[in-house]
This record gives sequence, C-alpha cells and structure tokens, in this order.
Amino acid sequence: MNNAVTVKNLEKSYNTKKAVDGIDFVVNKGEILGLLGPNGAGKSTIINILATVLSPDKGEINILGHDLKKYAKLIKRGIGIVPQDLAIYEEISAEKNVRFFASLYKLKGKQLSNQVKEALELVGLYDKKDDKPKTFSGGMKRRLNIACAIAHNPQLIIMDEPTVGIDPQSRNHILESIKILKKKGTTIIYSTHYMEEVEAISDRIIILNAGKIIAEGTTEELKQKVSDEITYCFHVNNLNKLSDKEFYSIGGVTKIKISENEARITAEKSKDNLSEIISAIIASGCKIESMSSEEASLETVFLELTGKTLRD
Repeated sequence: MNNAVTVKNLEKSYNTKKAVDGIDFVVNKGEILGLLGPNGAGKSTIINILATVLSPDKGEINILGHDLKKYAKLIKRGIGIVPQDLAIYEEISAEKNVRFFASLYKLKGKQLSNQVKEALELVGLYDKKDDKPKTFSGGMKRRLNIACAIAHNPQLIIMDEPTVGIDPQSRNHILESIKILKKKGTTIIYSTHYMEEVEAISDRIIILNAGKIIAEGTTEELKQKVSDEITYCFHVNNLNKLSDKEFYSIGGVTKIKISENEARITAEKSKDNLSEIISAIIASGCKIESMSSEEASLETVFLELTGKTLRD
C-alpha cells in the first residue's frame, strides 16, 4: 500500500452544522500534504479525527494500513501530533519534556536517550536541553513542541499551525526540520495559515471550504486550474497622463489598476497583447521606467476559489 492515509466519505457535524461534508482524500507515504482553508473550513476537525481525538459521524479512515475504528490504539503508536496549543511543561527542562513524551511510547534506556537527543538536535535545541521552557522564546517553545511529537520516530506527523505567532528565524528552522523529516521518509500533514509555508514545503495541497474539498493538486496544478491570466506591472513617469480608457480597446485585458506608483494591467495569456499594452502607455505620453509580470500566486488562487482571504 502506497497510501499512509486514506479517507472516504468523511462526515462530522456539530449539532446541525456540518463541519466536514463527505470528503475523500489520500496522503501518499513520504509526502507532505498541505491543508489550506479559511476559518471554519473544517481543517481542525479533520486533523482531530485523524489524530484520534474526535470520532467521525460517518466515513472510512485507514491510517498506516489499519482501520481507524478498529485499531485506534495501534495507530496512535505510529503517529506524532503537533497541536496548535503548546503541549509542554514549563517547569521541567527541555530534555525532560521530550523524554517524558517519548517514554509514553514505551521507549527505554539507551534508545530513549538517543532519540531524545536526535529530536532536540533536529529542532536546534540540544544546547538548551537543560533549560526550562519558561525561559524560552515563543519560537523555541514551538520547536520543543515538535521535538516532543517526533522523538518516538512516528511514520506520520500531523501538524496543526506549528509556526503560528513565532519569529522568522524559528519559522525557517521548523520548515527546514520538516524537510529533513521528509527526506527520512516521514509522511506529514501540515495545516497552516501561512501561504508561503505551504508553497515552500508541500508536495500537494488540499483547499477546503465549508467542509468540502474544492481543489487539490500541486501549487502549479492549482494555479493552472484557476487562472489563465497574467498581470503586467509598469512603473512609469508622468503617470497622471495615464487612464483606464487607454486599455479598453485592447483584446484580452480584464483588469486595470492605476495607482500613485504603478499601472497594473491584467490580461489573458492566450491573447499575447503585451506589445499593444506597451504601445498604449507610450502613446499616452508616458515613459516606462521598469516593467515586471506576475502570474497567479497560490494566494490569488485561494481567493478566487473561496472568495475569502486565508485569515477571514
């Protein structure tokens, strides 16, 4: 079996509201699957069900080759959970934190010590192993949270907003740690509000909205599904001479935005009308100082699919 996780017709409701509405997806062994969705999309519910914290109302779930309904205890041994809320003890050392959580998986003796050390090294905290988390920055606490979840060498790691509210240095350290885990063959489900993180580490992305999967694929596949447009950004002098009407007659132009500093012209890629756009700017009496182009980003794809920004 090449799937680490298989989900079929998953449903979960809270009172009369359906949080997850009949979704199907797989997570391949050794891949990083990114989960994106606005607040209330169903991400946390899905994660809590996979983590065996919540029971689904309906559906079939197979994790690491086992039916979740029948083998929840066995599945727990093979997964690591990085919760959004910190699950560490502030008053004991970093090493004792990791040792405690790893010991819950029956690790003992030299094996326990070796894996605690390896986990702390991976997140860059081994030199702080004797320090108490109450002295740590928010980013260091997040990294310790991850070390506690991975010390037993889980085959599957489920991460729920692991970098929320931390400094850029800690965020980069966490993302690099995740890439190392992937190289070791670990499967990772990664939920985040940071679009750039998903683009940086995910092999595949699922976009959720109102409890349903509305798109799935690699970053490039998602961009291709949603947009065949390109935006040209022009910095020009005498910008006050430029107006929307200069571009209305050009075939394929779909959006025009002229601000204090630049003109942004969005057009269909298939029309190949860049030369006409440039000619229109020059004909208006403006001189182009610089030009760049922007194709659809994951953020624009998300907005177009859901009608919301990621933090709405």
